[in-house]
Amino acid sequence: MLLITGLGNPGTSYSNTRHSIGFRVIDWLARERDITGWRLKCKALVANTEFKEQKIILAKPQTYMNNSGESVVSLLHWYRLSTQDLIVVCDDIDLPLGKLRIRGKGGDGGHRGLRSIIDLVGSKDFIRLRVGVGRPLEPDFEMVDWVLSRFSSEEALVVGQMVEKAAQAIKTIAADGIEKAMNMYN
Repeated sequence: MLLITGLGNPGTSYSNTRHSIGFRVIDWLARERDITGWRLKCKALVANTEFKEQKIILAKPQTYMNNSGESVVSLLHWYRLSTQDLIVVCDDIDLPLGKLRIRGKGGDGGHRGLRSIIDLVGSKDFIRLRVGVGRPLEPDFEMVDWVLSRFSSEEALVVGQMVEKAAQAIKTIAADGIEKAMNMYN
């Protein structure tokens, strides 16, 4: 069984923001699998599916980004999973828009959602798929305003392609392992 968690902020005021790109990837996977049965469990919206005979839990924590670990640790305990069964999808301002980076373990890279997960699960050993949202062109732009901003209409095509590519990367991880996914998508 795998727990695939997309990070973001709950509520319509945060939908389609850079910080909620993880939710968009999870939503893409859910649409592809015709999943509509979301339910609230462990402070997250969750849905179950299968892929290549493997059970998959899709999750979107509803705790706000900086407290994502609360939901993730609860879900891991509820489903009796280890961090080896966890894939986290999140935004990354240090990657250009459209780029992906898959890692099997590592630090938080300054991402507070990842920091919350690492702190509460007590491990850095989980797969993370970072989705590039880029940095603002203006050097004085406040980073919090940037990650909470929506993508421009000019960025929409790249964002759509990136979300689909991220979903494909997750399916590759689930079916063929992280090494193959890293070789294909990094």
